[in-house]
Amino acid sequence: MFTESYAGELEVVVVGIAPGEMLLETIEAAIEEHGIENGAVVSGIGTLKVARMHHIQHDRLPPEDRFFTIEKPLEVSSISGIIADGKAHLHMTVGYRDEWSVAGHLEPGSEVLYLAEVTILTFNGLKLDRHADDVRKISLLGAKV
Repeated sequence: MFTESYAGELEVVVVGIAPGEMLLETIEAAIEEHGIENGAVVSGIGTLKVARMHHIQHDRLPPEDRFFTIEKPLEVSSISGIIADGKAHLHMTVGYRDEWSVAGHLEPGSEVLYLAEVTILTFNGLKLDRHADDVRKISLLGAKV
């Protein structure tokens, strides 16, 4: 487990995303534009025309991802994740009408249908990074050295 606390200054960045824009790519552009090195996406909602995601296939190591695309009008009920060293690791949950919901890791190529609204909380002064765990073949969150 990794834990780190910070009692200093915080900043909020709100991102409004228009029809036809790419969800992850626009969030990443906002991160770059505002110089966000470390933070969290604490809220995300909207609608998608296309969702690109991946989720894990099994419970063994190393992990194996299954990438998939959904091309339907989707409601985004949540987007959340951590930004470490300027790089976002985001997950989302989407639903199709009243029929089903699916969650996974947000991938490039997810197209906004009507709108998306995302709130980013920045951690000014807190330094995070992801470190390779060569044994497990995964990257783990930790302090930036």
